Amino acid sequence: MLSIIICSREKTISEELSINIEKTTGCEYELIIIDNTENKYSIFEAYNLGIEKSTGDYLCFIHDDILFHTEGWGSIIQRIFSENKKIGLLGVAGAKTKTKMPSVWWDCNEGENYTFIIQHFKNKDKETWDYGFDEKTIEEVVVIDGVFMVSRKEARIDFHKSMKGFHNYDLNISFEYKKRGYKVVVTNQILIEHFSIGKINKEWIKSTSKIHKLYESILPLKVDSVPQSKDLEIINVKKFINQSLLFQERLIASRYWIKLFLINPFLKFHIVFWKILIKKVI
Repeated sequence: MLSIIICSREKTISEELSINIEKTTGCEYELIIIDNTENKYSIFEAYNLGIEKSTGDYLCFIHDDILFHTEGWGSIIQRIFSENKKIGLLGVAGAKTKTKMPSVWWDCNEGENYTFIIQHFKNKDKETWDYGFDEKTIEEVVVIDGVFMVSRKEARIDFHKSMKGFHNYDLNISFEYKKRGYKVVVTNQILIEHFSIGKINKEWIKSTSKIHKLYESILPLKVDSVPQSKDLEIINVKKFINQSLLFQERLIASRYWIKLFLINPFLKFHIVFWKILIKKVI
């Protein structure tokens, strides 16, 4: 059975989503809705509570603002997991590499990102993102996006109890499954429509710094055939330093500037960084 776990911003999910799940799942399922109207739980706590309540073989974590376009998507999930016992985590978007330096998953591409989703934007426009998939319908990755995540329950893996807030839960669970030796995969056999888009803010900066510190011993990650890139590490840490400065997180920015200096002490960026930092302090 499939356990569908939703952290809801309302007391229950919309009637439209409830009917959509009922009509499209195509297998036996239970719906576990964690009422977070009072912001009582972080996403990590809400999902762990959902895991405790679940009785299914597979755990499906979804946002409360999506709709499924694929008929029988639950049966597709069951087939994918039953055909390969090494698969521990499944998504519809992800990357084959994850840098040691802080970043969002889609900044670790090197041409190796995979996405299959209908994405809405704030201006009401929407796009169908179909990237990376060629003839293969399943691709191994190392991290997936949190809009739709399905895990193998028998692994008895949960979300890190020290993490708070609503960012990086997808990196967290991806890292946990990789750490335990499971494969993380994405598929284009399931199409969902997502009605909101995430944003980078001060809380994301702090959360991203923490998650990378928690898992620094296993990072960077990559699928075996993908080469590591020192240049990508530099690009991502420079971007994260600038983002940290933008949101007044000077301590975090300084901490990662030291890491960047150790990677390459001869970058012009070092001079620029100190000029910006001194200006902001003054």
